[in-house]
Formats: sequence, C-alpha cells, structure tokens
Amino acid sequence: MTYSSYGPVIAASQQYELKFANGSVTAYINLVTFIIPHPHPFYPPRAKQEWEQTNSHNRTEQKRERVVVLGSGWAGYAFARELDPKKYERILISPRSYFVFTPLLASTSVGTLEFRSILEPVRRLGLDSFHEAWADDIDFSKKLIRIEKVTSGDATSRTLPAREPHLPKKGEVIDVPYDKLVISVGAYSQTFGIEGVKEYASFLRDVGDARSIRLRVLQCFEKADWPTTTDEQRKKLLHFAVVGGGPTGIEFAAELHDLIHDDLSKLYPHLMEYIDITIYDIAPKVLPMFDQQLASYAEDLFRRQGIKVKTEHHLQRIRPDEDDALGTLKLKIKEYGDDEVGAGIVVWSTGLMQNPLVQTIMKKELRNPNAAAERKGKEETGTVKILKAEKSAGIVTDSCLRVRLDDPADAKAVLPDVYSMGDCSVLETETLPATAQVASQQAVYLAKALNKAAGAGAGQSKPFKFRNLGTMAYLGSWKAIHQSSADELKGRAAWILWRCAYLTKSMSIRNKILVPVYWFITWVFGRGISRF
Repeated sequence: MTYSSYGPVIAASQQYELKFANGSVTAYINLVTFIIPHPHPFYPPRAKQEWEQTNSHNRTEQKRERVVVLGSGWAGYAFARELDPKKYERILISPRSYFVFTPLLASTSVGTLEFRSILEPVRRLGLDSFHEAWADDIDFSKKLIRIEKVTSGDATSRTLPAREPHLPKKGEVIDVPYDKLVISVGAYSQTFGIEGVKEYASFLRDVGDARSIRLRVLQCFEKADWPTTTDEQRKKLLHFAVVGGGPTGIEFAAELHDLIHDDLSKLYPHLMEYIDITIYDIAPKVLPMFDQQLASYAEDLFRRQGIKVKTEHHLQRIRPDEDDALGTLKLKIKEYGDDEVGAGIVVWSTGLMQNPLVQTIMKKELRNPNAAAERKGKEETGTVKILKAEKSAGIVTDSCLRVRLDDPADAKAVLPDVYSMGDCSVLETETLPATAQVASQQAVYLAKALNKAAGAGAGQSKPFKFRNLGTMAYLGSWKAIHQSSADELKGRAAWILWRCAYLTKSMSIRNKILVPVYWFITWVFGRGISRF
C-alpha cells in the first residue's frame, strides 16, 4: 500500500468502519477526527515523519533566517553546533564531511590513536543542509555563494589548496543564498615559496596527512630492513626531519620518538643505531610561545631522548635523491653550504597562508553598503574593499566578529550580515594566536550573540573577549609542559593535565569514549604497525 500524508488515517478509518456500521455516523466522524491530528503507533515511519514535518511547518509562525557557515574546522563546527536550530536555518558548506580534533592529530600519525577517534561527522549536527563542496566566490550584493561540488580525491588534505582557483572546474557548480554568512574556512600551510616543499614535504593538517605520514614512516623501516639496503641508505631512510619548532612540529617529533622507542625498537632492534630525528627551525629557539625556562626544559629533554634541535637553520630546497631508488629526499640547508642532508621523510610545520577563497574576496570591489541616508550631504566613497590584515593577509573583523570594510570615510564600517572567525580572520582590537582555543571561543561567542539577537528585545552584543586557558605541548616519554597566567607545569604532572584537557575538550561523547579506550589499548598492546 502506498502512503501519503493522510494515507494511514484513511487506512485506520477503514479498519474501524465495520465496527461502527450499525452505530451513529457521529461516532465514526469523532473517531476519524481524533486520529487525524495525532500520530498513531502503527503509522509507517515515513508517514509519521511526514506528519510531524507538516505540523511542525504549520506551527512555524515566522520564517527562520538562513545562516550559511563556510568550513567544518574548530570555528565552523563549534558555531554550527551552538547555533539554535529553532531560531535559524543552519547550512554548512565544507569540502570535508567531518570535524578533526587537531591537537591529537600527531598521535594518530604514529598509531597512538586511531583516526576515527578524533573525527566527528558533520551530519550528526542535525543541520538543515550540508554541502560537501568548495566555496569559490561570494557575491555580497546578492547574498549568494558560488560553490563547487567535491569530486573524488579533492578533499584528502587541508594542507594545500587541492585545486587552484584558475584551474578548470571539476564538480557541479551552484549558487547558495544566505541571510547571514559566517566565513571560517581556516588556512593552509605556508611554504614560503621554497623549492620542493609543496611537492615533496609531508604536512600535518588533516587525517589524510596523518595517514600518509604513518605509512611512510613504517615503509622507511621496511626498506631499511631489506637485506640489500646499504648502511648509507639506512641512515638516510631512518633520518626523520621536522621543519618547524612550534607545538605541531615538537609534538610530532615527540610522538615519533615514542613510536620508535616503545614499539619499533622491539621489532627492529638492529636498526636503532641508524635512527635520527632532527628538528630544524629558523628562529633562535623552539616553542617561542613558552617562556625561556619551559622552552629550555623541552630542549634538554629532547637532547636526552636523542632528538636533535637545530635552531637558526634555513632550509633552501627539498628534492628527491636521484641516486637512490628508495624514495629518500635531499635537503639543502644554507648553513651547510653545498652539502645536502638525506632524509626518509620531511614533515613541514611552519606558518600559515590564507585560503584561496579569502584571497579571492579580498580583491573584490564592493558597493559601499554604508553610503546611505545618514551620509546625506557627504561625499560618497563609491566602492570599498574588505579590510586586509597587514601581516597575515587575513580578514579584519571588529570586536563583534563582523567583517570590516576599508572605508576612509567611516573607520567602523562593516559588511552587513557577514562574520568571520578562526585562522582566516584577525581582530582589529588585539592580536590573538591562530589556535583551536581562539577559534572555538569565537564560535561559541558568535553563536550566543546571534541566538540572543533573534530573541525579542535583543540589544548590542558585548565585544568578544578571549580567555587564555593556557598553552600545552607534549614532549614524549609521558612528559609535557603547560603555561598559563596562573601557573606553569612540566614533566609528568603537565602530561596528566595535557591528556585530561584534551579529553574534556573532545567534541562528543563518542570521542570522549574512543580516545581513552585507544590510549589504554596502546598502553597494553602497543601501537599498530601494519601498513594497509
């Protein structure tokens, strides 16, 4: 039987028709009247769902504003989760259908955690709509976003743009309208134009990167263990170079040290003499966001663990070793002259560059939306551009996260109904680090502000205030460092705080269960070393 919205009602009335055939017509009508406005337990799921949607729509007195969110990272995901679905229609556009808990990404790259334990599917947010697509352009005057559907292989990594803006389109292109727009597209790894970095270096920004790194590390050990591999080749294969002395580079080196000395040393004991982990950084010291005492503690601990830290070293080129068929790389470093350093893998973690969408909209000439009635008698400025941050080239926002305009006639001009947060934006009032902590706090602030604005009698939102909860970094061997305005910790106590903090900050109950489960499995059984 085919059910329409009222199909079950008709079917139910037919079942009771014989019982009331000899009774009054009034009784029959009362029965049908009772059934129609009440979903019945024997309704088919589809019919019941249609009934609920129809009645829910009828109860809606006012159309919800459509809020479109660009990006599923820390800012975009947290904002979409906190925004009230009863007040707004939530549309999320991202080339990735999941959120990644990036602070634990280094752990997945060596098998301490499995990938799914730090992922959360976007569709579980119960959005009104989700589009797995790239945002290519925005027409602010018409409130339209041009998006391109993701094709297979396009969204494997957040490291570098998978498709440059000038290349031909691969997927279907459509326009998505919005009432309010939140730009939180994040950023990509900065290569500084150094030769070979984009082609041959490995990055650590997404699960696709972590998977590639894990496979390459294990592959280096297998190739080094091959009987015909020479000692010179083993030294190159088992030299793991990390470029960048920030938290990401430091934590990856620490996790790699744990993998090698806790697990691989038992399986490849004869290869331990060839192991070399080196961190290269252009700065005078690593971990510049920590005070000197904690940074020195980290360097001393690395030295005891056999991890080399090379500060004030300038990488000039990465190229494949043409004389070696094992896939090793050659690094040209300014301080070493013409001598090149061999490595099995180069993990790159130095700085950020803006998303292609941000670069595109920054060039747009926009009709000045503020040249309106209040400017009568004043000279109109015609077109304006979005205000660009000098250092990061990101989107400048005011204290309420509204996108600022570069309007000489109005120092507080903003783009109506457009907000930006996360790594792609910069507050005009203060400089904040490009961290998950900042992005998530901005997301919660903006969601609460919009929820309040949708209510009756809402006033002007209070400015965003960042609450620094501290900075942490894992150093290996169950040791870490932590720094906040209140205190400083190092060693095992900081490691316990590091794990507890990241566990409590996990996005869902599912993640909060999976993460400690895999920590326990790794502690008891060791890390997985199978390649597949």
